[in-house]
Amino acid sequence: MDVVVHQKMPAVAMTDHGNLFGAVEFYNKAKEKGVHPVIGCEVYVSQQGHTSRSDSDRYNHLVLLCENQEGYRNLLRLVSTSFLEGFYYKPRIDKDLLAQHSKGLIAMSACLRGDINETLVSNRYDEAKRLAYSYVDLFGKDNFFLEIQDHGLDQDKILVPQLARLSQETRIPLVATNDSHYMRKEDARAHEILLCIQTGKTMSDPQRMRFSQPEFYLKTRDEMLVMFSDFEEALDRTGLIAERCQVSLEKVKEPFPKFDVPPDHTTDTYFEYVARQGFEKRRVR
Repeated sequence: MDVVVHQKMPAVAMTDHGNLFGAVEFYNKAKEKGVHPVIGCEVYVSQQGHTSRSDSDRYNHLVLLCENQEGYRNLLRLVSTSFLEGFYYKPRIDKDLLAQHSKGLIAMSACLRGDINETLVSNRYDEAKRLAYSYVDLFGKDNFFLEIQDHGLDQDKILVPQLARLSQETRIPLVATNDSHYMRKEDARAHEILLCIQTGKTMSDPQRMRFSQPEFYLKTRDEMLVMFSDFEEALDRTGLIAERCQVSLEKVKEPFPKFDVPPDHTTDTYFEYVARQGFEKRRVR
């Protein structure tokens, strides 16, 4: 959050992959620093259905931002369902679930793993246009945006002009974003080492997961403007979207559920008793 404050950003969003584990802490830290927090998630959308257990199933990324309290509740439902029903290598949802829980959410087409981007890179423009319209149908007019990114990758050079054309023909607005996995450019090597630890690889392994360019950090507006000088309106749109996202999280006084405790127990002793009973049942098996 200190980097955000140093760059004098009025708002910041956090969209972790597939989860909302850090959302409350992120919200509170941003509020403490006087920065407007935008709660969101980069979800995994299964192509075969979130309950599919086929290894041939593919999933795509989609960015969801909470515009209001209803959107926050819907995002909680989607993420919870992705773990409870849809977890297969990744916590997954599908478009049927999105249709049921789309109200109050703003969607963006995401990174290279978004289905529109994958389709464009595969030179299937008409299909990409159909997909774009399908998201407008899901989320409503003015609630879906096409993301443009430039991390110095070959695919970016293909996608930016294609997305600009798609935006012009469909009238779906562009929004310029940067995929941020670390705070500063100089953190790129530390991030690469962390990826090795996470995936059980070594830095000497040529097959290790790695980002080919050190551009996945939290960039300033000036840095973004250098890359997107022809798309300044798409940069401004990030602020307009942030202004729309007005979720308020109140501290819950008693977050834990209440249990009926027998008269001869306190909460602590009854917890121990139940835990020991469960242990005995498992030991017998």
